Amino acid sequence: MKNVKTLALAATAVAAMSGNAFAADRSDLHGSDYKWMQFNAMYSIGEKPENPAAGDQHDYLEMEFGGRSGIFDLYGYVDVFNLANQSSSNGDKNPGSGKSKLFMKFAPRVSIDALTGKDLSFGPVQEVYFSTLFNWDGNVGSGVNSTFWGVGADVNVPWLGKTGMNLYGYYDMNAKEWNGYQFSANWFKPFYFFDNKSFLSFQGYIDYQFGADEAYFPNKDNVVMKGLSSNGGNIFFGLYWHSDRYALGYGLKGFKDVYLLTDDGATGLESTGWSHYLSATYKF
Repeated sequence: MKNVKTLALAATAVAAMSGNAFAADRSDLHGSDYKWMQFNAMYSIGEKPENPAAGDQHDYLEMEFGGRSGIFDLYGYVDVFNLANQSSSNGDKNPGSGKSKLFMKFAPRVSIDALTGKDLSFGPVQEVYFSTLFNWDGNVGSGVNSTFWGVGADVNVPWLGKTGMNLYGYYDMNAKEWNGYQFSANWFKPFYFFDNKSFLSFQGYIDYQFGADEAYFPNKDNVVMKGLSSNGGNIFFGLYWHSDRYALGYGLKGFKDVYLLTDDGATGLESTGWSHYLSATYKF
């Protein structure tokens, strides 16, 4: 399963493209519209949280998409795990494991600049948004089912360039309660171009939750859960080769009490550590 980024996002071959929305064109609301979609064949090693006794590897197919239309900026993806439904000694999505076969992230933002017709840029801030994020897996009433609501901006960061940043309040749809906040950022930086116009990029994201209640966190049955942290998250660093139609990449992802699960054995899961991702992409 992907981890909250939201970051997720996350996590992912070209997640930062959602942060690369153009500044609002107030003379032509749809003058900066664009859209994109791609399929990523992925393999994950060591993704957290993991049960050390069950394995930590899986393949998955990811449909990733995004774009801009008027006041709306959108990024999202849908993952399908263990495509052949195989069992392996190191697989964490084996048949019969009880794990969801699906995960979805949906992150629509509304440009306040475009909505009001005013240029709200200042300093390195290029455009301001009302930001939302939805994380869903295939389990009803359990698993990852959460929403995030807040404000965001496209910020010009030295060397990285335009970087999407968002600050959210976190609402757990299983517990039916607000519980802390999340800061997210994503980037996409081409840094070396070949003669055939393909290029290398440094891309990634960070999702960090904080201010959560670790003492009392009821689930749908009002049972106090143990092993929860007040803060945690993940960060992804990716090195990718891109052409007009294809991409190949490697990503290194770090976790610290991801999903606010502590790494002290209270849940039986490892929620802190590093993982590796391999991807091959076809762009439509």
